[in-house]
Amino acid sequence: MTKTKKLLTLLVILAMAAVSTISLGAAEKQAAAGNDKLININTADAVQLDKLPQVGPKMAQRILDFRKSNGNFKRTQDLMKVKGIGEKIFAKLQPLITI
Repeated sequence: MTKTKKLLTLLVILAMAAVSTISLGAAEKQAAAGNDKLININTADAVQLDKLPQVGPKMAQRILDFRKSNGNFKRTQDLMKVKGIGEKIFAKLQPLITI
């Protein structure tokens, strides 16, 4: 194998490793907590909601307050009705939540 081919092979391997590391980002916070299950946004408490990426204590409380005022979420997309949760944040949360 020539030096160029070896270098290209190494670059491809490094790129693949970088992509797999980046793809873990959305579920990383939840996996670090040791929980592979989906979080039910209709029954979760503040501690469970805080395990989600982009959700801290204040956002978790907003979700609880919204749920208390409006009842249970009818679909996961309704989470975007909570102040501070737009399409980008919802896209990160969607694979991790259920109703």
